[in-house]
Amino acid sequence: MKNHSARILIVDDEQSLREMLAVLLRREGYQIDQAANGEEALHIIAENNVDLIISDIKMPRLSGIDLLRRMREQDDDTTTIMITAFSSTEEAVEAMKLGAYDYITKPFNNDEIRLVVKNALERRQLQRENRQLKQQLKERFSFKNLIGESDAMSRLIALLERVAPSRANVLITGESGTGKELVAQALHLGSERKNHPFVPINCGAIPENLLESELFGHERGAFTGADKKKQGLFESAHLGTLFLDEIGELPMGMQVKLLRVLQEREFRRVGGTSTIPLDIRLIAATNQDLAANMAQGTFREDLYYRLNVVTIELPALRERRSDIPLLIQNFYRQKTGREDSYQIDKPALELLLNYDWPGNVRELENLVERCLVLGDQALLTVDSLPPQLQRKTATLTADLREIPAGFQLENWLEEQERQILMAALKQAAGVRTKAAELLGISFRQIRYRLDKLGIGDG
Repeated sequence: MKNHSARILIVDDEQSLREMLAVLLRREGYQIDQAANGEEALHIIAENNVDLIISDIKMPRLSGIDLLRRMREQDDDTTTIMITAFSSTEEAVEAMKLGAYDYITKPFNNDEIRLVVKNALERRQLQRENRQLKQQLKERFSFKNLIGESDAMSRLIALLERVAPSRANVLITGESGTGKELVAQALHLGSERKNHPFVPINCGAIPENLLESELFGHERGAFTGADKKKQGLFESAHLGTLFLDEIGELPMGMQVKLLRVLQEREFRRVGGTSTIPLDIRLIAATNQDLAANMAQGTFREDLYYRLNVVTIELPALRERRSDIPLLIQNFYRQKTGREDSYQIDKPALELLLNYDWPGNVRELENLVERCLVLGDQALLTVDSLPPQLQRKTATLTADLREIPAGFQLENWLEEQERQILMAALKQAAGVRTKAAELLGISFRQIRYRLDKLGIGDG
């Protein structure tokens, strides 16, 4: 907080002390108000935005302690410093319990006053910034700010509003790129656990040999390289929400351990002997058909029913095409920081509305970013769209005998790769390890290619 913007109220029945403090703090650039007692102070606080109060504890009519109590009753959290004539008094301790930032004793020196005031104002500024950040996060992930006015989105938001306050485990299903983590965060912020951690875990991104240690933590010496105790992600989520993304890729051994944690609400670190209690709400997500996985023996039925207390199925973008213009405007404002509208010409909008969007909302977000980089930042036109939307590319099985006008080899190859990956994922029922086997590449390679094209899970 800049000195010139901070307003300080000095409350003391001794006029000479008030004047001395006022002169000292004005020299530091602060704006100063004065009150002779607590009642006068309340009138000033009611009519002005005060950043800091410096108040004597013992005053006639309304003491500093009573002033502090009245402010708390009115839900006023203005930072307060108390003045006392004694080095240690019960009143000063009581003031601290009531929320006073600090107290100073008479007589005091000028350097002490400057330092305490500076620290108090810096603390208030940090508190304000933290509140603003929390509010921004709340607004970003609130149900009302999930973008869309289609029937599918209206039904989804209505369901989220009912489910969020409950303690029920939730399974979020839907295609890649539909925004499963965004919905999980919205559920967390709509619950009683919103002031506690939200911990996301991508079950497909952690190597199997490290998964147990990442989830449960480990004790020092539990294995080679474990030179110190480590807290796991489960423990980090205590009292909050644990989000297990790509739950269908959790190995069978870890499925057993997860089921035990959900049943007993406690766990042990790797190499540990004592149990640690765990209070979490679990939200899981998948783009796979877990019922088919159970039939194939790759997913435990008992775990499925533990996770699937409430199912929330996210609509694919092709099922909510009317939301596409709204989503484009949202991404435009996010990426440019501007509040005006991103114009879309009619031919481009027609192509956007008729495209199937295999990568869903994430693919649309990537497209908007591409258009802003390569096209007109004020107008989205057909020329700025990628080839798959301009219909200038051949299909997966097409025989490309003639090179069309405007052909771009790199774009064409990218689209072929996209279609091959999507076909492999569909054939493998969304299981990326199986899709990688079909294509003759490693799991790491397919994960890299999916992320590069914006068609990974989410």
